[in-house]
Amino acid sequence: MIRTSSHKNYFLILAIIGMFMVSCKSTKPVSKSTEQNSKEMPASEEPAENIPAEQEGPEKDLDNFNTPPLDVTEFRAAWIATVANINWPSKPGLSTEKQKEEALKLLEILEKQNFNAVILQVRPQADALYDSELEPWSYYLTGKSGKAPQPYYDPLEFWIEEAHKRGMELHVWLNPYRAHHTTAKEIGERSIVKTHPELTLELKNGMWWMDPGNKKVQDHSAAVVMDIVKRYDIDGVHFDDYFYPYASYNGKKDFPDEKSWQKYLNSGGKLSKGDWRRQNVNNFVERIADEIKAEKSYVKFGISPFGIWRPGFPKGISGMDQYEELYADAKLWLNKGWIDYFTPQLYWPTKQIGQSFPVLLGWWESENVAGRHLWPGINLALEDKEEHKGEIASQILISRGILQKNAGTVHWNIGPLINNQDLAKSLVTGPYKNGSIVPPSPWLDSESPAKPEWNAQHSDDKIIINWSHDKPDDVFRWVIYYQYEDENWDYKILNSNSRELEVSNTNSQGKKINKVGITAVDRTGNQSSFKAINVR
Repeated sequence: MIRTSSHKNYFLILAIIGMFMVSCKSTKPVSKSTEQNSKEMPASEEPAENIPAEQEGPEKDLDNFNTPPLDVTEFRAAWIATVANINWPSKPGLSTEKQKEEALKLLEILEKQNFNAVILQVRPQADALYDSELEPWSYYLTGKSGKAPQPYYDPLEFWIEEAHKRGMELHVWLNPYRAHHTTAKEIGERSIVKTHPELTLELKNGMWWMDPGNKKVQDHSAAVVMDIVKRYDIDGVHFDDYFYPYASYNGKKDFPDEKSWQKYLNSGGKLSKGDWRRQNVNNFVERIADEIKAEKSYVKFGISPFGIWRPGFPKGISGMDQYEELYADAKLWLNKGWIDYFTPQLYWPTKQIGQSFPVLLGWWESENVAGRHLWPGINLALEDKEEHKGEIASQILISRGILQKNAGTVHWNIGPLINNQDLAKSLVTGPYKNGSIVPPSPWLDSESPAKPEWNAQHSDDKIIINWSHDKPDDVFRWVIYYQYEDENWDYKILNSNSRELEVSNTNSQGKKINKVGITAVDRTGNQSSFKAINVR
């Protein structure tokens, strides 16, 4: 469904407002104590033994809010690509110690930049960067397909544990149909290309592709997805734009699936070849969505398709037609609500008229009739060119204007955050100056966690807040809200293992702290009920 032109004008206006906000370096009112948000509040130098004993809890219950005083939600994720060793590991065959060292460095960068999710590629070519009985260890991990890391460890378990320690979700990114990538050199003995040649097809560029029209392929890829969902403590499953391959991969020739196409016709099939191919992909997407939810209802399913559905949608947009070339009816998946978050790859600059970022995002938002998460994918490498400096911050702010209370962005890829220090600084001092929590997904889970119990110790120049929870395993993060007299509310986000925060009794303007409140956040983004307490 396409909304009326008045809605389109509305989104264009929001986009213009977003670009204006970039020039103002702000999108919303900021409290005067914002400079302290991204670091611990100043602690007293007074010896601990001189701090008065713990008080009898909060002094006075002023207000009882169901909703916290600030909206601190925004999805901030980065893709970490393993194919061709784009991001991790830096090359095949590194030692276990070096692989872990590189992984921790990437996570620490994301933590410092106030990201809250990682999308890690774990199946780049029908292989595994985790311990699998269904597919071989990846060449990109050890330098030899089928060879386990030495000394042994499970990379996916390591990434999940370390991401969660830092308050970040871990989404596994899989390519459902690619069987072999040319950068992986030899085809291993356990590759599906050799073990089940009847399921794979060779393309003109040297890659091998599984046939999406073959039910055995669908069953195998679904089994791989569900094996991960069942065995690992992941937060999401992610597919990118590779369904049927890009035409250039096969020298602009038609995909060589004549055998499965003839089998379909012989069974009485009436669809055109294009509609049949789209049906194969649609059925697989819906199947994966249903199977994930049947196993673990809280695990999100996301897809990042090519950013243009079809040329001319909306008016003035031009580019590759994924509907006809990749046989991906991405608009249908969004309309139907099969996926929990939709991340169109909008990798073009704002001023590129034929592929305009705000115009495309506004159109995709108009198609989000099921009310799922719409978090665009943006291309950090744009800022490698001088003429695009500031583009990424602009796109983040435009997204906030268009998406309103369900904002989020996925960043392709983590590399420029490492290599472009100007870009990294512009984000952490700009739109990502303060932390955020992942927005809730009420269609997955709408039950809020219980409120934490907490108390405060006072001294002349600080307050020490301590808290506990009856069900700590239900808590993924904490949000501590605080307000100084005559000031706006402020906040700090802490990870699940935190139980204490020191807050300065006065801010840089000499204003005394007035109110404090704490919420528990569960792994699907639900916050507990909020209660503000007077701590003066």
